[in-house]
Amino acid sequence: MVNKYGKDGVVGRGFRLGKLGFGLVGSYLSYQAQNFLLCESDQDRRKARFKRKASRHVREELGALKGPVMKLGQILSMQTEILPDEALAELATLQMRAPGMHASLARAQFKSSLGKFPEEVFREFDEEPFAAASLGQVHRAVTRDGEKVAVKIQYPAIRAAIENDFRLLRSATLPGQLTGNLPTALLDEIQRGILEETDYKREADNLEFFAKGLGALEYVTVPRVHRELSTDRVLTMSYVEGEVLAELLKRKPSQQFRNLLGARLCEMYETQLLRLKAVHADQHPGNYLFQPDGRIGLIDFGCVKRFSIDITELRRCYRARAWRQGEASARQFFRMIYGPKVPHTRARKILPIVERWCDAIYPADPDADIVIDFAKDAKLKEIHKELMNRAVRDKLINPEYAFFSRADIGIRYLLREIGAKINFSEIVRQVNGQPQRV
Repeated sequence: MVNKYGKDGVVGRGFRLGKLGFGLVGSYLSYQAQNFLLCESDQDRRKARFKRKASRHVREELGALKGPVMKLGQILSMQTEILPDEALAELATLQMRAPGMHASLARAQFKSSLGKFPEEVFREFDEEPFAAASLGQVHRAVTRDGEKVAVKIQYPAIRAAIENDFRLLRSATLPGQLTGNLPTALLDEIQRGILEETDYKREADNLEFFAKGLGALEYVTVPRVHRELSTDRVLTMSYVEGEVLAELLKRKPSQQFRNLLGARLCEMYETQLLRLKAVHADQHPGNYLFQPDGRIGLIDFGCVKRFSIDITELRRCYRARAWRQGEASARQFFRMIYGPKVPHTRARKILPIVERWCDAIYPADPDADIVIDFAKDAKLKEIHKELMNRAVRDKLINPEYAFFSRADIGIRYLLREIGAKINFSEIVRQVNGQPQRV
């Protein structure tokens, strides 16, 4: 099938990405040439305009291409320590809104999957999607029984587009694969995870798993699946009320409310890691819906990472500083983090940064409390950036942690945007079932 999501296969998508790169280079050279004719104040204004225009162009192209490249844009939108504000503002729109497919194409996709057009299945169906993302778009509808639902329809040929994009990515990153700085296994893991998102039956299973696993947290809402109205390419779920983070923050909530939301987000995340041994790995703001009373809706469970590693044991090693407890403990810790193939001497080189990370997050004293102000704590951002750079440079990337890292970036971004102040130690104790300290 030839369409705007799989158009011309590898060649067509590669041409668009290449054109985007060359276009940005050309615009930059033109901007620099004109600077010679401008005074300093005019140069500053032109620089700001150039950044806005270039960022908008990148956002529009990534949104139109969909698939992995749009997901890359979503991840980049949370890299506040790397990208300029103009780029972050544009890329943030990819978290919730991107160009959708035409209504006639959406209807055709629905019928090819369920055998009937939407209006034959639902009492009401809004042809205009209220959310359009990297792999599909979501429509409001009302069932024959009168229940409001959200109907996610997958873009046509999106699986082929993903496979094509990864062929391009593997070719473009071949030098990094040969040197070992970008392991081929990492690309395999990312491709596997994104391709899994195209199976809406799997997502339905994820929804039911997390609804049960997070059921004890009464403030969390996970959509209920309508199996009879779902397939591998169409997913019908109960409609979750709430507003996205940007709308919430426009109302300037109190610090107390920000702290409440932050603590709840952190508790949800730690519950997934420590109790469910699985994590919602797409933690960008578009997948959270907030209500005035502090309830939180968590949606879009296409990307879920289940761990073969014992996260509880890993956290214990961090808190206990396992690398200080003899050579055997140190080797076990580094194998858990970086896998069995990384030489121990190389892994130990990252220890000074790991120590600083632990001092910021995991107090050496198990009874100590650290209240983290995510809005102001630049130290955490800087340490995290150093960890990422060192891991790439020293070939310390463990593919097992690819989606965990993605989720971790997302939750920290959320806490930072909310401006929450969190007693992280106390939350971890509660999730582990330890009594609250007085």
